[in-house]
Amino acid sequence: MADEAGDPESARRFTAMYDACRQNVWAYAVSRAGHHAADEVVSETFAVAWRRRGEVPEPALPWLLGVARNVLRDNYRAQARREAFNAELRRWSDAAERDVAEGVAERLAVLRAMGTLSEDDREILLLVAWEGLSPRDAARVVGCSAAALRVRLHRARKRLLRAVEEPGFGAPAPAVRARVGITSKELS
Repeated sequence: MADEAGDPESARRFTAMYDACRQNVWAYAVSRAGHHAADEVVSETFAVAWRRRGEVPEPALPWLLGVARNVLRDNYRAQARREAFNAELRRWSDAAERDVAEGVAERLAVLRAMGTLSEDDREILLLVAWEGLSPRDAARVVGCSAAALRVRLHRARKRLLRAVEEPGFGAPAPAVRARVGITSKELS
């Protein structure tokens, strides 16, 4: 295909087509997307027409309206993708904010409740729940048998749960149970 960019006849034909069809393409765009988007659709449509000016049939208006329709469809798809992406980001953000806030509230409630326990109960709970020691290793730290530590740990967990369930601590019992490792079997 010959280079038409420098062809004065090609430029004259394009200018005549633009002058004859611009208002119709703009009216079509306004009817589909409103005034705010019409100018952009017209610009995109005639940019395509300029790039493909050797392929534009006579009469040009139906072809130009088809291009405008495709531009609008592409804009709608892009907008739908942006909205879906933004909705997903909002969902993630809401979930993250909720998770962080809930985690902070749970931790604060557990720490407040821990403050109401005896030093021995706090030590056992901290060794097992926060330090991650097994009951056998925690028993070595506090100087008792593993069986005795398990009994003390069970009792300390129940006292902690009762303390958290007191009004004003603000954390749901299931969340606290999970945080300090209380099993449903231990609650019976």
